[in-house]
Amino acid sequence: MKPLKEMTRDELLDLKAGLEKEYKEAQAKGLKLDMSRGKPGITQLDLSLPILDIVSSEDEMTASNGMDIRNYGTLDGLPEAKQLMAEMMETTPEHVVVFGNASLTIMFDTVSRAMTKGLLGETPWCRLDKVKFLCPVPGYDRHFAITEYFGIEMINIPLKDDGPDMDLVEKYVSEDPAIKGIWCVPKYANPTGISYSDEVVRRMARLKPAAKDFRIFWDNAYCIHHLYDDKQDEILDIISECEKAGNPDMVFEFASTSKVSFSGAGVAAMASSPANLEDAKQSMTIQTIGYDKINQLRHVKFFKNRAGLDAHMKKHAALMRPKFEAVLEVLDRELDGLGIGTWIVPHGGYFISFTSLEGCAKAIVAKCKEAGMVLTDAGATFPYKKDPDDSNIRIAPSFPTPEEMREAAQLFTLCVKLVSIEKLLAE
Repeated sequence: MKPLKEMTRDELLDLKAGLEKEYKEAQAKGLKLDMSRGKPGITQLDLSLPILDIVSSEDEMTASNGMDIRNYGTLDGLPEAKQLMAEMMETTPEHVVVFGNASLTIMFDTVSRAMTKGLLGETPWCRLDKVKFLCPVPGYDRHFAITEYFGIEMINIPLKDDGPDMDLVEKYVSEDPAIKGIWCVPKYANPTGISYSDEVVRRMARLKPAAKDFRIFWDNAYCIHHLYDDKQDEILDIISECEKAGNPDMVFEFASTSKVSFSGAGVAAMASSPANLEDAKQSMTIQTIGYDKINQLRHVKFFKNRAGLDAHMKKHAALMRPKFEAVLEVLDRELDGLGIGTWIVPHGGYFISFTSLEGCAKAIVAKCKEAGMVLTDAGATFPYKKDPDDSNIRIAPSFPTPEEMREAAQLFTLCVKLVSIEKLLAE
């Protein structure tokens, strides 16, 4: 089929009539498909069930540092857990503090600490007239929700194929002392699936901020979430790159096992400079007596090391890959060459990012919902939920089965065609 923009009005009307018949048939099926969040599927969660049996009352409950795992203490995590999370994040244990089950909590607390206490002796952000964050877009909606919650002004930065537009990032950071941070998902980004190039990581580490308390919030959520054995993106270690550049305190890195073991019962960690970690511990000692060390022990005994994590993630990939490929096969078959949408083929992560014709995303998402398929709200991948082009849609293939994903993708492409035709006819 030729590009829709090259069709005559009569051709578009004929095509629309046939598609509307298909759409009514789809509505009649009473579908209930949810692709709104990047939740692991049930079969993925089943992979980690043995972790529940790996610690018993017969086990030794003493950590390698002599600490009784059942008791208070060891604020920054079991030494064994710090080692495991350091291997996962490709840094060293002295850079790591192990927290509770969610990295999102650590990110929220880190921004909160900067707002109320300040970072390394700098003025608390709440006492400043203006605080701003750079937000590569499209990006992770929960990042933007955190900064919006604290009243921080967010500035869109275009996300290219190799990472954020670094010319813009360097300009903003070097010229405006109100710029205090940047959100980054550097590997298999949410939602685009792109990974930052070596050049981007090095330029990020070499930033010369006007604000001493500027921080890179490096959410390495998908650091081991590959889809293929032979196509795996690798990125430079931001911790060591910042050290080489003379900016050891400029980055907070976050990761968790939320999509490795259990989403509600994983282990989360932050990596940063010793100075930043000591600064954080001053608040942590007031906030908590310590995190769940028994759960940390479970994860250490179950995964053992990076090799164990990698072997486990291959099992995840075997379950995820057919779902991604089902969506991509339908997108290629139904939309390729029509000129009404583009999409990125990721090597890992949890999402497929689709770009529609300008002004069509909200209508496509609404039309899908009317036929029984829930997508992430259009605009959610931008600060304040405002996509200036109304064109980005995040597809989350992880939770449904491959068969459901194929059916969902078919419905999605049908809605894309209908909304695109309506736009072209209106023009």
